[in-house]
Amino acid sequence: MAEGRLVAWRKKEGDPIEEGEVIAEVETDKAVMDLEAFESGVLRKILIHEGDRAAVNTPIAIVGSAGEPIESLLPSSPASSLPAQPRPAGVPESRPPEKTGPSPAGNASAEEGSRVKASPLARKIAAEGGLPLSTLSGSGPGGRIVKQDVLHALAGSPLAAPAAPAQASLGEERLLPLSLMREQIGARLLASKTSIPHYYLEIEIDASPLLALRAEINEALAALPSEEKLSINDFFLKATAEAARRVPEVNASWEGKGIRQFAAVHLAVAVAVSDGLITPVIRSAQDKSLRELAREGKELAGRARERKLKPEEYSGGTLTLSNLGMYGIESFAAIINPPQALILAVGALTKKPVVDDQDRIVVGHRVRLVASCDHRIVDGALGARFLREIKGLLERPLGLLL
Repeated sequence: MAEGRLVAWRKKEGDPIEEGEVIAEVETDKAVMDLEAFESGVLRKILIHEGDRAAVNTPIAIVGSAGEPIESLLPSSPASSLPAQPRPAGVPESRPPEKTGPSPAGNASAEEGSRVKASPLARKIAAEGGLPLSTLSGSGPGGRIVKQDVLHALAGSPLAAPAAPAQASLGEERLLPLSLMREQIGARLLASKTSIPHYYLEIEIDASPLLALRAEINEALAALPSEEKLSINDFFLKATAEAARRVPEVNASWEGKGIRQFAAVHLAVAVAVSDGLITPVIRSAQDKSLRELAREGKELAGRARERKLKPEEYSGGTLTLSNLGMYGIESFAAIINPPQALILAVGALTKKPVVDDQDRIVVGHRVRLVASCDHRIVDGALGARFLREIKGLLERPLGLLL
């Protein structure tokens, strides 16, 4: 992390704080994190305001005792934060003007943030759109303001910028500010595509046995008290982890003078979020059952969409799976997630005429898989072995249950 954005203050100037107490919410390139106080005392001065960005190690506030002089700690010029992203025309500045002297009220938006109940993502979108949270009523539990409340308000507000490009009508030309996530995606994928020698392998699998087994399992699960169901993607998670266990050479990364081969398959799963994507990681996926992978994958994806993942939950992946089948995409080639050596792209389940083992033309269920490989680590024959293992596992899926 090189910089962050102050999403919301949970405390205002003059408030007492305790060590370990959450005092602010900070957006990284991947998540919105709670910032805990390192010491107890009084929040004497806020230096970085809501919506502002700052480099790592930039002071964001001054904490001390109630009567302690702090003049020598105040910056002689405005706080050394990075310049704020340019705002679309017509959108007002979301933070209030600075006060000339100490005031118990302190920062107005910080006071609002401590009074109004709202999710971190709702605060983020409201801050970017210049929309005061105090003007909204929440539809979440206990009146909490959630993402949809803010989006609905922004859509009807002439002063606020739409929260997503999809809300803009044709003919509106504007410069959209980059989020920290989008900046990081741009930098990492540009580096990946220009520095890693990509090549691609595609294979088609017969998904009919998989569909039959899934239907049988879900029928059995329906008789249980829980509402658990297995998706087709859950089988792809299991097959990918097992294939990487059988072909461990693909579970590696390039380190200049050597290739690091990992002892465990830490399976990263691409999840679309509001302003980009994130890859939560299922640790030691090769040791987990189909149902364990299904539960953990769904739980991580849910918290990823809420921007609530911890750093250790989206870092350290050794292999990535990306599935766009739910959007009807039959085949695509993904960009490798560095420093990994391979990313597997899963397309949509399609019906098509196929020739069976008795040379009859029948209706078949097919899924296309594309492996994007780093040729420095994964040669063509090695990548083909990996895809062959996945194909065998998915076309004889009963083995995935063992």
